[in-house]
This record gives sequence, C-alpha cells and structure tokens, in this order.
Amino acid sequence: MIPIANLQDVVRQSYATALLNHLWQSTMIVLTMWILAQALRKNRAGTRYWLWMAASIKFLVPFSVLIAAGESIRTAMQSPMQRFDVAAAVDQFAEPFPASPQAFAIAMQTGNVHHGISIAPFLLVIWACGFLAVLVSWGRSWWRIHRAVQQALPLSLPLAVPVLSSKSLLEPGVFGLFRPVLLLPEGILDHLEKAQLEAILAHESCHVRRRDNLTFAIHMVVEALFWFHPLVWWIRTRLVAERELACDEAVLQAGSEAEVYAEGILNVCKFYVESPLACVSGVSGSDLKKRIVRIMSEKVELRLGLGRKILLAAAGVAIVALPIVLGLGHTVELLAQSNADAAAASLPKYEVATIKPAKDDEPGRMLMFNPSGVKMKGMPIEEVLRSAFGVEEDRLLGLPGWAKSSRFDIDAKVDAADAPKLEGLTPDQRGAMLLPPFVDRFNLKYHHEVKELPLYALVLAKNGPKLTESKQADPSSKDGPHRMMMMGRGSLDGQGTSIETLTHVISMHVGRTVIDKTGLTGTYDFKLTWTPDEGAGPMMKGPGGGGAPGTESAPPPDAGGPTLLTALQEQLGLKLESEKGPVDVIVIDHIDPPSPN
Repeated sequence: MIPIANLQDVVRQSYATALLNHLWQSTMIVLTMWILAQALRKNRAGTRYWLWMAASIKFLVPFSVLIAAGESIRTAMQSPMQRFDVAAAVDQFAEPFPASPQAFAIAMQTGNVHHGISIAPFLLVIWACGFLAVLVSWGRSWWRIHRAVQQALPLSLPLAVPVLSSKSLLEPGVFGLFRPVLLLPEGILDHLEKAQLEAILAHESCHVRRRDNLTFAIHMVVEALFWFHPLVWWIRTRLVAERELACDEAVLQAGSEAEVYAEGILNVCKFYVESPLACVSGVSGSDLKKRIVRIMSEKVELRLGLGRKILLAAAGVAIVALPIVLGLGHTVELLAQSNADAAAASLPKYEVATIKPAKDDEPGRMLMFNPSGVKMKGMPIEEVLRSAFGVEEDRLLGLPGWAKSSRFDIDAKVDAADAPKLEGLTPDQRGAMLLPPFVDRFNLKYHHEVKELPLYALVLAKNGPKLTESKQADPSSKDGPHRMMMMGRGSLDGQGTSIETLTHVISMHVGRTVIDKTGLTGTYDFKLTWTPDEGAGPMMKGPGGGGAPGTESAPPPDAGGPTLLTALQEQLGLKLESEKGPVDVIVIDHIDPPSPN
C-alpha cells in the first residue's frame, strides 16, 4: 500500500513544478511583448495595448494546453518521427524546472514517510492572504463608485451610452462591464468650454467602443491570482498608459484640436479626482506629462508597415507554435518509452528461463539466438538489459555495481508451439523478449527520459563494405534462422549477424550510442580483430575492473595491431562518424539480484 504522506509529497512536488514552469513561461512572454512594444513604439497605441493584454492573458493560459494539442496531433498521426534538436531545445527552455520522474516510483517502492515540516501550507496561506487583500481593496473602491452611480441623475447627451451626473468629485469615467454608463461630475460644464467637453466625451466614447473596462477586468483577475509576481503590476501600468494613448489618438484623428483637447484634460485633473478603480476608464490616467507632450508635439504613425505586420504575425505564430512543437516532442518521447514494453507484450513469452552465476574459470562471453530461444554465457546483467531494451551503454543509467560486474549464464526457451514464431524476428525483438523475465525475477522497475548525448554514426567507408552475406539466417534452412555473436578480448565473430546487432556490440566498446546509417539490411558473417584499449568500456571488464574472468590466461592481442576504428574500416569497410542528438535513455529505479532457480 502506498503511504498517503508520500503521495501528498509527490502531488505537491508536481504542482510546484508546474507552477514554476508556468511562471517562467509567462515571464518570458512578458519580456517578448516588451521587445515587440519597443519595436512598435512609433505606431498605434491600440496595437501595443493588445500586446500587453496578450501578456496578461498568458498568465491564465498555461502552455500545457498547447502542448497537449501537440501531443494529440502527434498521436493522431501515428507515424515514426524523430525528436529534432529544436524540439529538445524548446523543451529545455520552456520547462527549466522538470519534475522528477522517479518521485512516484520512490513513493511506491520505499514507503518512506516524510516527517519534516512542509512549507507548502504556509505558502498557500500567504497567497490566500494576498489574494483576499487585493479583493477587499477592489471591493471597497467598487462600492464607492457604485454608490456614486446609484445617487447620480440622468443627463440628456447624444452618446451611445447612458450619461449620469454625480455630486462626487470623481473625474468623468465609464463604469460597468457589459452595460456601461458614463459618469460625469456635477458642474463640469462650469469648468470646461464646449469644445473641451466634446473632446473629453469623445475620449470616453472611445473607451466604450474599445470595451476597455471589460479587458482590464480580465487583467484584474490576473492581478488577484498572481499578486506576488511583480511583472503583473508592471503590465497594469502599461495597459493604463496604452489605453489612454489609444483614446488620445482616436480623439485627435476625429478632428479635435490638440491644444483644446490638452487644456480639457488639464482642467479635469485640476478640479476632479482620478477614479480609484482601474477598470473604470477615465480621462486622466497614465503619465499626464508625457500624454500632454505627445498630444501637443509628437506625430504618431498610426498605420503599421509591412515589416511590422510580419513581425507581429511571426511572433504570434511562434508563441502558439512552439508549445505545440514541444507537445510533438513529448509525444515522441512517450512513444519511445513504450517501445520496449509494447514489443515485449506482442512477442512470444519464454516458458523457461534459467539464470545462474557464471563460472569464473570460463573465459569470454557468448550471445547466441537459436531456434527455441537464446543462450548466453558469462554475460553481465547490464549487457542483457541493453539487449532487452535495445539501447546502448550510455542509454542505461542507474544500475548498481553488481549488475555491471557479476556475470551470469542465461538459457531461455519458448514453448515448442511458439518456436516457429521466432523465425524472422530481429535481434532487438529477440532481446525484448527478455524484459518480462527480468521484471519478474529481478523485481525490475524503470522509467524513460530524453537526454542529449554524443553519438556515433556507422557509415560505409570510401571503398564500400567488406562483409560476406550470411547463409546461416536462411529461413528455408533445416534448422531455421541461427544467429550467433562470439565476443572475446579484441575480437568479434559474427554469424548471421545484422548491422543493427553489430552497432549494439560496437557501442559496448566505444562507450556511446551507435546508430546505423549504412543502409545495409542483410545478415552477414564476419570476423573483426583489433587491439583493445586498456581503458576501454565495460565490455572488456570483469568484476575487478580488469579483463573478463578467465581471459588472463588467454593470449594477449597484438600490441601493434589496429584500433577498433581502424579495424572496422580495414576489415569490414565501415567507419564511425561523431554526432550529437537527443536520445531515449532508460533509468533503472530498482533491481534485485536474481532469485535462484
């Protein structure tokens, strides 16, 4: 049974990670919008307003929604796809706070109860206090304006919304989200000339047409939820500034004289108080000095040029498309994760699998696929798992020391009725059949991750391959397919071996993933010999870190012989080229020594 305390820790960690990633993504969008606003500072203020509004709305819309859309698209396509470097880069940038995939496994396996004091409840209380403080402040301001509206008297003015006259000292402003009214302070005609009043009314009418109260109310929701984020309050100042500038531009474009309009704004500020609630669109918001200077002296380029339109379109597409690309990448990762499990589930099952420690006096290692199953001698568990998962040394992480050093003899056979099903299976499929016995006998638990690792690509050398087509793998032969790889210190002897299998074996010696780019699809007989590096990978190491047990008495390889890379080119007509890219890796969460049988 899983301890409730452990599950609570896992859930809290997941929510915390998701919140951190969401805040990071929203912060990056705010900075992006600031860059765009700077690029468009000579253009229409209404455009910049919507840039800042988009930055605000991003706080309410996690990228996970778009990522899920990408995953759905990729799943619907149901076709092989590589995880491109750009997808991995987007993944790392968009989610710099990855949740530990081992957290749930640890909670299930160890049953350790966390007795420490969690700070999560305290942080939640602090957030709730801030949230309530913001709501109370807004509620008091709203109630003040609401009372002024209730006590106001109607005025007969030719406007699209009802106009009310209030005895309060509030400046002219539009109140209401869906049925707005224009609230004018009583006696305003005594302080403004007719032309000035017309300009002020045109300003307020612009707020109504733009629905500024409604859009700013959305940002107020963001402020209440994310009051702790300083950029949220900075967005507020930018929204107020740009909406007032947008209405100023509209008033001037409609034909009002700049001097008359500026004097009207100054008179309003002189005799009346600014509205206490930002979602009540007034006339004196923003930096008054800059507004007056802009009205009187600056010529605003109202139309966007082609270049700036392309810039805005590209930014919009990128913001939407990049999370979808990330979702595509995630789906590729998930598909990779299920490959071994799906393969094992659809393949024949081993009826008998004997696993016992290898004798120290038997040198070398052997892996042989036969018509009824597989036989291995002197194989470390690490190498068997690599065969089961179809991965290389650098793609199998978290194994304990005994799984790398202790050697075992394994003999696995299928039921006689299933033996014909083995014909035509690839080495990877035959290897995947070992996974269920390992899960049962070794109590194996694991998960997948994607990491960017150095790779080798196996390609044809200049003069082409020097391989002999095999007759051992002929399905029409009496004994069916019979493939074998004998591995010694500085030697490989393959019979009926595919290039795919060869790449796995080479990777054991070079210590990194090798991918097949030869284009060769047959099976081959070959013998490869070279002088091994004493510091070579684990394939050549036994329990003590030296040569494999029993090889001490074997004749040492010729010290003047070729290296593995040279031997590949000279003897097989193949060569390795360095690359780098994202690959699926297996992380072992738990494994026990095999139970005796």
